[in-house]
Amino acid sequence: MTVALETINLVKRFSGIVASNNVSLQIAKGARHALIGPNGAGKTTLINLLTGVQRPTSGRILLDGEDISNRSTHERVRLGIVRTFQINQLFNDLTPLETIGLAVSERRGQGLDWWRIVGSRPDLVTEVVEILERFHLTDVIDKRTAVLPYGKQRLLEIAVAIACRPRVLLLDEPAAGVPEDERHEILAAVAALPSDVTVLLIEHDMDIVFSFADRISVLVNGALFVEGSPEEVARDPRVKAVYLGEELADA
Repeated sequence: MTVALETINLVKRFSGIVASNNVSLQIAKGARHALIGPNGAGKTTLINLLTGVQRPTSGRILLDGEDISNRSTHERVRLGIVRTFQINQLFNDLTPLETIGLAVSERRGQGLDWWRIVGSRPDLVTEVVEILERFHLTDVIDKRTAVLPYGKQRLLEIAVAIACRPRVLLLDEPAAGVPEDERHEILAAVAALPSDVTVLLIEHDMDIVFSFADRISVLVNGALFVEGSPEEVARDPRVKAVYLGEELADA
């Protein structure tokens, strides 16, 4: 197994509270890896540590074998760790075209000048349009983000993440709050993510987890509790007792 992202004895303390407790996790390159656990298990803390929002009390984080434990958030994005959020982090006054154009040009080091050079950079235009098409956003290409249906907003946030060309993509509950009749587009977009992108999915919806993941890690009280294939995790009596419940675990 080639490891894309790894944590080694990762610890995060907040005063007397241990939010991450010696978490050692390996995520294989190209994996579809799910991180689950009950509320308060430490999932958000772990994602914040991986992305540099918080610094570990001790332990290390490796990206393709390189220690990035002390790298800033924006440096980690440049290196290829990109996340989406449970609550959208989008510019309400921009359209999907403007949002993806800005993301692509920023990745290329052109930033806010992308509108000025767009006529001379057909490759930039092609990439922006391809991303909008891939995530079924062409029908709302010129509408302000604030007026988009919530499902489209979630698609746009995933599209922004892909525009950054991540090596590792952290998806934080991508279908949270999306109405049932809009969820199919979210699920299809997640399923169709590029195979060379390593994906770590944080999710409470077990239908999504078991249809998406090829490996599952279960966190409980800040510690890695169980890890294995979806079949192994579903059968594990410890998971049944702590998290999944009888009905799901016997499915």
